[in-house]
Amino acid sequence: MMRQRIPVIAAKAGNFFLFFFLINSVTLFIFIHYSANPSNATRGQQSRLSVMDTFFISHGSPTLSIDESLPARGFLQAWQAKVFSQRPNSILVISAHWDTDFPSVNVVQRNDTIHDFYGFPKQMYDLKYPAPGAPELAKRVKDLLKASGIKHVNEDRKRGLDHGAWVPLMLMYPEADIPVCQLSVQMHHTGTYHYNIGKALAPLKEEGVLIIGSGSATHNLRALQFESSSISSWALEFDNWLKDALLEGR
Repeated sequence: MMRQRIPVIAAKAGNFFLFFFLINSVTLFIFIHYSANPSNATRGQQSRLSVMDTFFISHGSPTLSIDESLPARGFLQAWQAKVFSQRPNSILVISAHWDTDFPSVNVVQRNDTIHDFYGFPKQMYDLKYPAPGAPELAKRVKDLLKASGIKHVNEDRKRGLDHGAWVPLMLMYPEADIPVCQLSVQMHHTGTYHYNIGKALAPLKEEGVLIIGSGSATHNLRALQFESSSISSWALEFDNWLKDALLEGR
């Protein structure tokens, strides 16, 4: 059995809240950015965030979609009640599982559910999250990126939602009735490049768009030892560096 512990850190730094969890020997962390006045938000389970907030959520293992024992599942299921009570007009998800040469947005009327994982229980491949697409949001994202100086922004008119998007969303918004658009990442580019993409997308926060980054602080499945309850030293070292960097505002 793998050890489960939550939470290990819940810290506030200026306009940032950080929540770190250790789940199944893999670090899961939730990074919440307050673009509104942080003094307007209360702490604990009664906290309410403004519509202009942006989030980074670790979606963990795809088994989060079915495994009731995972603490992160309960957290995401309580999302609307305890974390973000306001209903966004649409959702933009930047998933670590969609990597392209140039930024790409999916432009569809209805999102298909992409089961981009292998060797998991059959019931997971039967799950669907048929959220409506957000073609207007996709166009807005494309326009903002091009206005920032990015010359090539592609439109994918077939792609649905990968598990980095639909697994957390099916717990956060199980009704699947909010339009969702995905934006790809470019792994061959630097952190600064992606930081500037975030800056270009900042106006969306004022337009009722919930922006979610979905991935994980560390993700090396080849090094994951399911029979072990220990945490790899490199993963712990990076988590500590990330925590310190954010708390110190580097």
